[in-house]
Amino acid sequence: MTTVASAHGSTFLRDLATLGAADLRRAADDRRVIATVQDDPPTAAVVAHWWAALDADEQSTLLTHAPAVVGNLDGVPYDVRDRANRATLADGLADPDASAARTAMLGQVRDSLVHEVGDPQRFLVALDTRGSGRAAIAIGDISTAADVTVVVPGMFFTVTGQMTDFTNTANDLSSEQATLAPLAAPGSGSGVAVVAWMGYRTPDLSNILSLSLAETGADRLERTVDGIRQIRDGDQPRLNIVAHSYGSTTALMALASGRMSADTLTVLGSPGSDVASASDLAVASGQVFVGGAHSDPIAGSGYFGTDPAGASFGSTVLDLAGGVDAQAAGEVFRRPVGHNDYLKPGTASLHDVALIGIGRGDLVREQVRRGDGDGDGVVGASPDMYLVRPQDLQPRD
Repeated sequence: MTTVASAHGSTFLRDLATLGAADLRRAADDRRVIATVQDDPPTAAVVAHWWAALDADEQSTLLTHAPAVVGNLDGVPYDVRDRANRATLADGLADPDASAARTAMLGQVRDSLVHEVGDPQRFLVALDTRGSGRAAIAIGDISTAADVTVVVPGMFFTVTGQMTDFTNTANDLSSEQATLAPLAAPGSGSGVAVVAWMGYRTPDLSNILSLSLAETGADRLERTVDGIRQIRDGDQPRLNIVAHSYGSTTALMALASGRMSADTLTVLGSPGSDVASASDLAVASGQVFVGGAHSDPIAGSGYFGTDPAGASFGSTVLDLAGGVDAQAAGEVFRRPVGHNDYLKPGTASLHDVALIGIGRGDLVREQVRRGDGDGDGVVGASPDMYLVRPQDLQPRD
């Protein structure tokens, strides 16, 4: 047990697999072990090889007696992680000694896993119960989806405050992508998966001036994406990053690190970063998109460095910043307004992000080219081309 608590990398995994049931339970409660899993884990490739080499009984023992460990190791299959994290969640909610803050945080995660009949299954793919918590919930099966989109939140997002709404937002994006499925570019797999990734601590008013949380978040995002890559080895999905506000700074850092790549990147309401050009990002050519809404004080501010919507950056700027009330003018999609409207149902921005996520950024670029730039609030989309649903013809909350 002492050896596991101080071990790292493959040694940590090897030692963990030698423990009996009682020692595994103690390990799962040891803050040093949890810190290794959450903050300095073995690489996803090492984990995947280790897990595959275990026999069924060994895997079952680890899952049963150390779910907080198994559920948060990138490289373990996502269905296994879901079962493990749900067990940790249930145990935490049943703990009579848990603080009110911890119970509230776990209650948000529990509520986030509830879905409507007919909606895709939700998978709890990460759960860190320390402090204010971290969590990630996938709408749909990452292991089989042709299109996997990771949504990265910005400032003021916490598990206790926003996890349920954030997960429902991921569900809205998933629904929009599913509606557009007949237009999807060919991919490896079937269907879509959207990850509500609250996998890092986002800033509040006390630390918004610092980039340290973005740097930590970038490291965690890199590990998350590496986990997806390892699970889908030889069968890679189209992998999309959608990042809002401070989350865009985080995602830009990660994609400029040389340790992570994506097929598309869409940033919304971005305060900028130290990345000077789209060419510095490990993103497919021509697949960096930037959205700034009407009356969004953060978009285009360049507060943290280069504005990704700047002419020299080399991105495609979404046609979102025109007039306020496109619906009243008879348009199909309304334009987003302010800093937090981008992924709401019925918006042009949600529709564009969905098209990008199914490999049809070409349709979005065509829309931008057709726009006349007069700022009249018109969303230049052809309903038949974009496969508009009947409900998109009516205003929605």
